[in-house]
Amino acid sequence: MRIVRALGVALLALGWAVAPAAADSPSPSPSDDDAAAPTEAGTSFRTATEFDPGQTATANGSAGDYLYWSFPADAGRRPTVRATVKLPDTHAAETWQIDVYDGLRRRQACQYGSQTRTAPADAASVELACTMRTVRAWSEPWADDPLPGTYYVRLTAVGLPTSDLGLPVSTEVRVDVKEIGGAAAVDGALAEPLVPGAAVTSEKDQEDSAVLSSIEPEDGWASGWWSDRWVWTAVGGALAALAGVGGYALTRGSGRPSRP
Repeated sequence: MRIVRALGVALLALGWAVAPAAADSPSPSPSDDDAAAPTEAGTSFRTATEFDPGQTATANGSAGDYLYWSFPADAGRRPTVRATVKLPDTHAAETWQIDVYDGLRRRQACQYGSQTRTAPADAASVELACTMRTVRAWSEPWADDPLPGTYYVRLTAVGLPTSDLGLPVSTEVRVDVKEIGGAAAVDGALAEPLVPGAAVTSEKDQEDSAVLSSIEPEDGWASGWWSDRWVWTAVGGALAALAGVGGYALTRGSGRPSRP
């Protein structure tokens, strides 16, 4: 029984040791410095305006334009994209839509959120949202799972009446990222994140390339290697060892049988 007590003390010490480590695990800390946020949008994937999660990007445009932004998302995180379009005082009913594409320019499905909404005539604004699936560290080539890298946001009006083409609008786009943790961890990882210019191999290629991306998560790509999976694995192993020793102590008896 002394062995059982010793293992119990060791398990308690392990719990105290791993708890702070779990609390200190990397988590997204988006920048709220909107003063540094971009105030314009791109007109294509190649010219998409970069911004960081937590910032509110703004842009002025015209109804009928395609507006593009890009942001980074790492494994184990679930981005939510929100957009607000402020409409002119007088307009017809307009349907606006927000789409999210990954680094391979594959359109990503939204788990939930109002990805497409129709603003009634003379409405002051329309709000859109798209909560993506959790970004995976690795996936099969044939799958359409979101992977670490650059993501593109496209905002536009669909089915726009001819009378509203060219009317001035102002837009706001924001991305908030939630850390999912070990529940989304998978075995395997990409060799490189899916960002523009990832295949560039020389400085000359870098100079010639017009699509290099300079954005990445604040704590670096694939920096979220630590997750609560490690904690539960360690605790589970300690509990299994404790259960094995306890079972042995209960079944081994009191020693040699007494002689007659």
